[in-house]
Amino acid sequence: MLLTEPSSTTFLIAIPARYASTRLPGKPLRLLDGEPLIVHVARRAKKSGAAQVIVATDDTRVADALHDNDVTICMTREDHASGSDRLAECAEKLQWPDDTIVVNLQGDEPFAPVSGIREVARALSDDDAPMATLATPIEDAAPLFDPNIVKVVRDARGHALYFSRAPLPWARDAFARDRDALPSNTQFLRHIGIYAYRAGFLKRFAALEPTPLERAESLEQLRALEHGYSIAVRLAPEPFPAGIDTETDLAAAQGAGAEQ
Repeated sequence: MLLTEPSSTTFLIAIPARYASTRLPGKPLRLLDGEPLIVHVARRAKKSGAAQVIVATDDTRVADALHDNDVTICMTREDHASGSDRLAECAEKLQWPDDTIVVNLQGDEPFAPVSGIREVARALSDDDAPMATLATPIEDAAPLFDPNIVKVVRDARGHALYFSRAPLPWARDAFARDRDALPSNTQFLRHIGIYAYRAGFLKRFAALEPTPLERAESLEQLRALEHGYSIAVRLAPEPFPAGIDTETDLAAAQGAGAEQ
């Protein structure tokens, strides 16, 4: 793993942990190497140097699993449509000052690199955008054309122009000849679903109406763009291993913890 110096940016990490996952029921409490998944994620979050780690959940069983892990538990409603909505409720309940930097670390990311967590917080601190995220280069054609992999294109300032499940940008001439290889003169970026926001913007974002592009692509971050807000996009300092979303993912991850 890439070693980095501790970040000088002060930030919180908030982990949304909904119990009723559709594809992996009871996901936060499923065992990875003998411990609940949410415990692994919380432990990784604490390694980042965050000033506080908060787990936002709708189930007391998740809270009980974390009782001796020195994290703050925020009990939230069951009916939130997204992790951002759940964290916005925490921002209100815990009265975070509006300028607090909040990193949204997904509850199924037990191997998220510490360097990446710090980098997304730093990206927000260094930029005038109210929201920040990460990306990594796509080097093969298969992930570019995979609708399960989200792509992002940036402007000259490093702000997001668009996120899509479709292959972007479309290299017209190159793909007219061959779609099995990527042209070397075009940057293709895979979006990594870790976010940082100021607490004040997090609350405003959750209050925005869902937008047509957000619904079409099933990508929450498009709501911010459609409402005219900027999103800073930095390159991740090291790869992000896949999260755990299915039984297959969980089985594949067993024993991997010692390698991270």
